[in-house]
Amino acid sequence: MSSATESAGADAPVTDPHASIYDHGFVRVAAVTLPVALADPATNAERHLEQLRDLHDQQVGLAVFPELSLTGYSLDDLVMQEPLLDAAEQAVATLVEASRELLPIIVVGAPLRARDRSRIFNCAVIIHHGEILGIAPKQNLPTYREFYERRWFAPGDDADGVFVRIAGEDHELTPHSIITVDDVPGLRLFVEICEDMWVPVPPSAEAALAGATVIANLSGSPITVGRAEDRKLLARSASARCQAAYIYAAAGEGESTTDLAWDGQTFVYECGDLLGESERFPQGPRATIVDVDLDRIVAERRRQNTVDDNRRTHAESLEKFSTWHEARLFGPFAEDFEDIDEEDFDDADDVAARPHPTTGTLRRPLHRFPFVPDDPARLAQDSYEAFSIQVAGLVRRLSAIGGDKPGGTRPVLGVSGGLDSTHALLVCARAMDQLGRDRSEILAYTMPGFATTEHTRSNAELLSRAIGASFETIDIRPASTQMLKDMGHPAGSGEEVYDVTFENVQAGMRYDYLFRLANHHGGIVVGTGDLSELALGWCTYGVGDQMSHYGVNAGVPKTLIQHLIRWVVAEGLFDDATGDLLQAVLDTEISPELIPTKPGEKAQSTEDSIGPYALHDFTLYHQLRRGYGPAKIAYLAHQAWGDLDAGEWPAGYTEGDKRSYTRGEIKHWLTVFTRRFFSNQFKRSAMPNAPKVLAGGSLSPRGDWRMPSDATSKAWMAELENEVPGD
Repeated sequence: MSSATESAGADAPVTDPHASIYDHGFVRVAAVTLPVALADPATNAERHLEQLRDLHDQQVGLAVFPELSLTGYSLDDLVMQEPLLDAAEQAVATLVEASRELLPIIVVGAPLRARDRSRIFNCAVIIHHGEILGIAPKQNLPTYREFYERRWFAPGDDADGVFVRIAGEDHELTPHSIITVDDVPGLRLFVEICEDMWVPVPPSAEAALAGATVIANLSGSPITVGRAEDRKLLARSASARCQAAYIYAAAGEGESTTDLAWDGQTFVYECGDLLGESERFPQGPRATIVDVDLDRIVAERRRQNTVDDNRRTHAESLEKFSTWHEARLFGPFAEDFEDIDEEDFDDADDVAARPHPTTGTLRRPLHRFPFVPDDPARLAQDSYEAFSIQVAGLVRRLSAIGGDKPGGTRPVLGVSGGLDSTHALLVCARAMDQLGRDRSEILAYTMPGFATTEHTRSNAELLSRAIGASFETIDIRPASTQMLKDMGHPAGSGEEVYDVTFENVQAGMRYDYLFRLANHHGGIVVGTGDLSELALGWCTYGVGDQMSHYGVNAGVPKTLIQHLIRWVVAEGLFDDATGDLLQAVLDTEISPELIPTKPGEKAQSTEDSIGPYALHDFTLYHQLRRGYGPAKIAYLAHQAWGDLDAGEWPAGYTEGDKRSYTRGEIKHWLTVFTRRFFSNQFKRSAMPNAPKVLAGGSLSPRGDWRMPSDATSKAWMAELENEVPGD
């Protein structure tokens, strides 16, 4: 195992802030299955150690093995034989001694006798750095269908205070213990065994209420058709309800097939998301190795206040839980830190400050576009739901104000030929279909300004007519020129002064017309601005695109809108000719078209001005949904965007559109986002009604996000400056 430390001469060690997952709230875990030598604990101990040495080299912090992994699960009456039990105790002792030089916290299964030798318990032994941190006995013993465990084992639910002997020493059983790892913030481990997760109120549910964040399940679990999916269903549900990580390792090769079979299934879930799984029915050992986001777990519990409410409801039952042992993952390793004097690390603060091992690439699904699923089937399902939510919101709003019948309240919107207004027009068309109204009652206007191109103006007209909306063109240049002239702005007299006032006069003029047109025709202005623009404040306040009577896109980020349009085309919701026009919109660069360009000049580009929406949406998701600060967001962005060829890309992404970002670019645009996000809260505080669409969150002051408009970003900017690398 290598250190993240680089020599700096006589100075303090210098570390790369992106070198170790342990610097960013993660812990690397492994769910391991391996061939068992049935009734041969000594051989099994060696096989465990072979895997543990490899896991140590991979900087795994927690390794979980199957139920009774040191003896085999399918022993039947052999488990009550003294030679087997003696050998099992010796195997545990062997692992305890060997663990002194190994990084992982080790969780293995073994049958152990009570000190009075009158009972045997099916146990999970938690070992680290030459110590036994806890021994969790199985609490629920199945004795139905193929299971017969009460024939051999005593239940462990009431075994607090019972002692077992290992290598001549007494060790207390800890069925209700939670192990806190104080140099890995957020890591609080609880262990249950197989059947414990199949009961209506599993021990892990109470443990999570008592503070456990990571649940390990050592399982025997013979395989039958369909059982693998049942296991995943239960684990996913547990991790989602408990806002926890759930590590599962099942017995496999080597178990007796006298009457049963075994598949060696392993997987890890985190807050309902599958982080990884191994192949089933393997030949040889297999491990699911992933990085669990402890910050996410803590943040989700903090946000979901009902978790703590549930804890208060069950407070009396939770009194049996205790933090049985406090551990440090990064204890002294002579072979790995030969240049470090252990006497320099005598207290907890010093140990916590030690350089963490270099861990390499983050091992977990990490999506470049967190609002956009990589899986095509999932993307199609999400697109259907998002579009349907937008349509349902507008249908309800129109119905509430007399728009549920022909001739009623009309949707009024400005169409520019860009992504947002195009998608809003599609939503309006579908809403009119559901209301049984003719699409001609949609009033669509294009309002060319000083920089409007014929390409976008033509797209707007062709699309509006293809949809069947009523379409008109209103040239805002005369009115805008007059306003600029009345204001004494140089552009009013023909000077090429293209400042923010010049831009906002046009943006405001468009919405001034739209609101008056809505008054005139008995309609409502349908807002087209999206979630990304709200986050960045990329909208004109007041009578501008920040305002409308009802917004349909405010819950949808820019990176998803293009996929929603693609989905509309793929689903054939409109005819082929309309589909061709929609593709033309998708192929057009995002631009506000407010500043004129001369022949040969590059047209105004939104992303040139405020940065790539891909990075901004990445930041928005992790700040809004996860509550992460700039340092962790920058680390995740570097993992997701640093390598063009790493990971998956969403369906529909062309090779030419794919790109990567350096750490310097990530830091620069993260700085832009942070400044704009804080300085533009006043626009979000006054945003119109709009439906929340994604679990990633909304920015409505009546929904997911409430923030003072005059808050300072000083702490965030300081973290950006001090903790985010720019090279």
